[in-house]
Amino acid sequence: MPRQKNQAERRLQLVDAATRAVLRHGSTGARLRDIAQEAGLTAAAVLYYYPDVTELLAAVYERGYAQYCERREEHVARAGSAPERLRACIASGVPRPGATEEASRLLYELTPVVLRDPAAAAQNALFVQRQAGLYRAVLEQGAGSGDFRLVAPPDVLARGFVALEDGYGLDVLTGAATADHVEEWLLLHADVVTNGPSRG
Repeated sequence: MPRQKNQAERRLQLVDAATRAVLRHGSTGARLRDIAQEAGLTAAAVLYYYPDVTELLAAVYERGYAQYCERREEHVARAGSAPERLRACIASGVPRPGATEEASRLLYELTPVVLRDPAAAAQNALFVQRQAGLYRAVLEQGAGSGDFRLVAPPDVLARGFVALEDGYGLDVLTGAATADHVEEWLLLHADVVTNGPSRG
């Protein structure tokens, strides 16, 4: 049993190291030696636990999106009314300096892995589903309470919010738009699709 525990801990250590390497070099720039250096191990030691580096990067993506979603869900759970929850949902998806920006950057950096690795692609589908589910629950709550008059089915609108966030988030990270502007645009979109007001 201790051996299994040590192996699990070492794999977590390697996920941490690969996360740092991706944030520093990008997924296409991070090499095996970079991950090994971040972990304080040899390249051979990394390959012992992850014979395929892509598998390690897929594990980074899985943990990254799970942590990202947990933060969003906690943020929304602290809000009360449906309009407040929708504002919280929108705010939690905008990359701002700190943990949110770092998590967003990590997930964008791993897009090439998602496009080429079936396991990472499956994780991405769960990621999108989980985010859309958060929006859908808020929209359904608002429709049920009479705060929202939705212009389309909640699941369609929820997926639309996630798609907008994906595009706008990249704009923020590349400097094409500010986080404040993106949040305002998403709130305007919310007003239109819910027959507002989402800003209270």
